[in-house]
Amino acid sequence: MHPQQQPGINKWLYAFIGLAVLLNFSGLFVTIIAPDGALYAGIAKSMVLRHDYTDLFAEGRNWLDKPHFPFWIIALSFKCFGFTTWAYKLPAILFLMMGARYTYLLAKNLYNTEIALWAVLILLTAEHIVLSNNDVRAEPYLTGLIIASVYHFYKAQHSKIWGHLFAGSLFAACAIMTKGMFALIPICGAIAGELIIKKQWAALFNLRWLLAAMMILLFILPEIYCLYAQFDSHPEVVVFGHNHVSGIKFFFWDSQFGRFFNNGPIKGHGDPFFFVHTTLWAFLPWSLLLFAGIFQFFKKNIKNVNNAEWYCICGSLLTFLVFSASKFQLPFYTNIIFPFYAIITAQYLYGVKSIKAVRITQIVVVILLIAGIKILHYFYWPETFNWYIGGLLSILCVLMVFLPQRITKVPYQRIGMMTVLVACVVNLYLNLVFYPSLLKYQAGSEAAFYINSLNRKDMPVVQSMGDYTYPLEFYLNQPLYTADLNGNGNLPPKPFLLYTPTDNLANLKKTKGWTMSEVTTFNRFWITKVTPRFLNKATRDSTLGHVSLVVVR
Repeated sequence: MHPQQQPGINKWLYAFIGLAVLLNFSGLFVTIIAPDGALYAGIAKSMVLRHDYTDLFAEGRNWLDKPHFPFWIIALSFKCFGFTTWAYKLPAILFLMMGARYTYLLAKNLYNTEIALWAVLILLTAEHIVLSNNDVRAEPYLTGLIIASVYHFYKAQHSKIWGHLFAGSLFAACAIMTKGMFALIPICGAIAGELIIKKQWAALFNLRWLLAAMMILLFILPEIYCLYAQFDSHPEVVVFGHNHVSGIKFFFWDSQFGRFFNNGPIKGHGDPFFFVHTTLWAFLPWSLLLFAGIFQFFKKNIKNVNNAEWYCICGSLLTFLVFSASKFQLPFYTNIIFPFYAIITAQYLYGVKSIKAVRITQIVVVILLIAGIKILHYFYWPETFNWYIGGLLSILCVLMVFLPQRITKVPYQRIGMMTVLVACVVNLYLNLVFYPSLLKYQAGSEAAFYINSLNRKDMPVVQSMGDYTYPLEFYLNQPLYTADLNGNGNLPPKPFLLYTPTDNLANLKKTKGWTMSEVTTFNRFWITKVTPRFLNKATRDSTLGHVSLVVVR
């Protein structure tokens, strides 16, 4: 027992975990964000409508980028619940919750129950975890699958129960079928790193790992078959501007190693320090404690490696270094190692010596976060704010100040609870106020909602090629035609509804000779790339584009 441990504290930690779970569900009904989220939703919707679960299509064309596993899960959810926002997000959040459960199990086995509970709290309140459960892509699936695989391989290493080896291999295979072969880096890094550092050579070269590799290969056969059926057996299919494209080669090499070496069809521009400053904000409000925890871990254990567990350090830092060396970098890539980060941070917080420094650091973080939300609200002035939400946030702020002092006398527990509550305040504001307002400027989804309200399924809907909008495709309750308006693309019979940039209307009237009557106009902004001028209500109008919905007769 920790020397400062207060009896009964775990029941309060369970209550805080319940609050953190609700926090992660708070974005369940917020409109899906383009481009990636709406794209993935549209691909899964296409699966269901086509009754085709082997081929992936986007914009009506063969699509080769991500593997199938998330789309199968989303399609299953759509089959059960319909084409809704929450049906798209629910499976991802549940996979993340599975990851939280496995984070608890791994931390409990490596340390103790309280550290395990803190690790879950830290994971569920890390900024980019909450954001990713709103702006859902592949990462919530991957985060849950990877930590589940690591836990079962850890148990397989320490027991003779073959079910753990089977489960670890199955979860690893599903992770590969979610993102590709690089999903093995944190899994193999965690297990192999521990064994190599401690020179446990017999365990490292045990035949169980060869069996695991064989099972993983067996479990990914559905993915290999789908890629072969869609691409390798159809060399005439054009992808990335070329035919004779091998889907299997892309899966095993180009999608991952091609991005790493920047010689594949999808390229990027790497910065070796990108994930350092990304972690600083993405793991808020815990990021400074994480950096301190990593430093203290090495300081304490580097000279006597057998006194510590190295699963979390090896699984996270190896992945971090590989991603940092890559030329293709996006902020949400590191989400998959947040369970390791959470355990590292929890064990540091549990055993922290310099409690005064930690208290001051976290108080500064809390003040800056609250100030940031107030400044955002002052300048943005969202119309979605109401006094019910304001009351809820005010109650949480009061609890943040007074509740930890009433619950416990242990300093690190007070600091941790205060930090959890500020994460709830910030992210509830984002999910209940900011994002619902921001998405009013996602013209594609707004247009779909408006067209659906017209209930004119007898009138086809057309969008111009080059201005493709995934939210319009997903949310529209009728077929969407895409046409090259500057060429001789196939158009449905008139009259039809046309969704096109407002400044394109005059040109269409001149070149096509169409008679058009405007129905309505939507404001448009690329909401994943907000700017200070957009966030300021006084200057926002100058940043907006406009898209019109017109009837062409």
